[in-house]
Amino acid sequence: MSSEYEFSDTYSGPDLSPSAYAGDDSRPDPAASFVFAFHSVDEELGPDQRWSTWLDVERSCRGPEPRPSWVVTEQAAIDTELGILKTGKEADVFLLERAVEAIGDSPAKSSLLAAKRYRTEEHRSFHRSTSYVEGRRTRNSRDNRAVAKKTSHGRSVAAGQWAYAEWEALNRLWQAGVPVPYPVQVDGIELLMEFIDDGEGGAAPRLAQVRPSKELLGVYFEQLRDGMRELARAGLAHGDLSPYNVLAQGERIVLIDLPQVVDVVGNPQGMDFLMRDCHNMATWFTKRGLEIDEHELFADLLTMVL
Repeated sequence: MSSEYEFSDTYSGPDLSPSAYAGDDSRPDPAASFVFAFHSVDEELGPDQRWSTWLDVERSCRGPEPRPSWVVTEQAAIDTELGILKTGKEADVFLLERAVEAIGDSPAKSSLLAAKRYRTEEHRSFHRSTSYVEGRRTRNSRDNRAVAKKTSHGRSVAAGQWAYAEWEALNRLWQAGVPVPYPVQVDGIELLMEFIDDGEGGAAPRLAQVRPSKELLGVYFEQLRDGMRELARAGLAHGDLSPYNVLAQGERIVLIDLPQVVDVVGNPQGMDFLMRDCHNMATWFTKRGLEIDEHELFADLLTMVL
């Protein structure tokens, strides 16, 4: 039986033996492909440091894409706690630096984050929490019972619920274009988010602390109204909006403290929360010299509600 293939017992391909490379510097050494470069990393961490928890959490607990370029995602990054930014009834906010040293061709990288940690035992002091969470339930019936009985486990579950509620709100609003801090990650009762600075290394002041010019006041209000419109378009109200929950970063404002974000339609008191948000902000702007009608603002937002 004939075959169209002919085989030769003489192999004429390239010679890969070591002797074939002797005296020839123009040909690469195959062994070079298996040379690994290792860089030592100091594993001794300080008392206020930890390894980055970025890869310890599930993908759904990491910030939405496209992520800002400043977000540090390297496994070798270290979190260093730099101090406390704010204490509150339901949570404390700390300043955190997440940084990684230069490794090989990868440059050093760092960013400042706000680490909001919800309390467990003391969390029940959160004001008006019952009216904010009407309709919220966990899927775990054991957790539901524990929350209702206010046991130690229940308070821990409740704290985690508030952290995840704010996480979900920040994700949804950031993607909708509402001026809120970028949510970096959530892990249990800790929420890491963008640190809003004042341009000089410090924390941006709250709106209640600034005295803007009449022109800047108008700029702030337009941004605020746009943000409230986007919230309303998503069927939501901030629920606790006031000059103390708005940061003034130069000519930009940023809405913060969103664990209690309210479904305007689903919550029986949703319209009341929306009206209160309008009243609080209209009152502040009017006192600063910019006449704002809270009822007109409320009516405008209602047209946006889904």
